[in-house]
Amino acid sequence: MATPRFLQLSDVAEILNCSASQVYALVRNEELPAVKIGGRGQWRVEASMLEDYIARMYQQTQQWVKAHPYGGDDDETDS
Repeated sequence: MATPRFLQLSDVAEILNCSASQVYALVRNEELPAVKIGGRGQWRVEASMLEDYIARMYQQTQQWVKAHPYGGDDDETDS
């Protein structure tokens, strides 16, 4: 089955492994481009915009790691 062009915020949250409210905050802060569709104004994120966002986050993370080569308070460990 082909990937849909537009994703619901809950789908984006599942892909990013975060909450829908975190995705909504990304959209409202204009970090993740989205559109409101229909009379009820439901948010949708274009799949290509999500991929662009993920690529930007990889770049930002790489820059942060280079600037902080030995870790720091922002480091998160998975348990």
